[in-house]
Amino acid sequence: MPKATAAKPGAKHDPAAHAKKTDNGANGHPIWRLRLYVAGETPRSIAAIENLRRICEDYMGTRYEIEVVDLVKNPGLARDDQVLAIPTLVRQLPAPAKKIIGDLSNVERVLVGLDVLKAGSIVR
Repeated sequence: MPKATAAKPGAKHDPAAHAKKTDNGANGHPIWRLRLYVAGETPRSIAAIENLRRICEDYMGTRYEIEVVDLVKNPGLARDDQVLAIPTLVRQLPAPAKKIIGDLSNVERVLVGLDVLKAGSIVR
């Protein structure tokens, strides 16, 4: 599932350079373990999945794992992470766990919420 992407020409942010600065995993890069809770194949769920995959590809290189949990099929799994709203993204690694609720369309909010970037570091 993880896929490496090169920085886009003219981009103001270099994901590879950021990954080197956030050393804390094997080979000096963090491993991002993310669990996304959704409910069925609704437009909001599909948007959240697509947004998360795009964010991971653009900002986390190849060092991430995404698990999508469909609460329509497995409603009991919501208890593990105390999920009260959907979609909910839970960062399991690096610790501590963090949660973001919504369709993940605000890239800066997601990156700051996951501690991938500091607030205001995305240049538009």
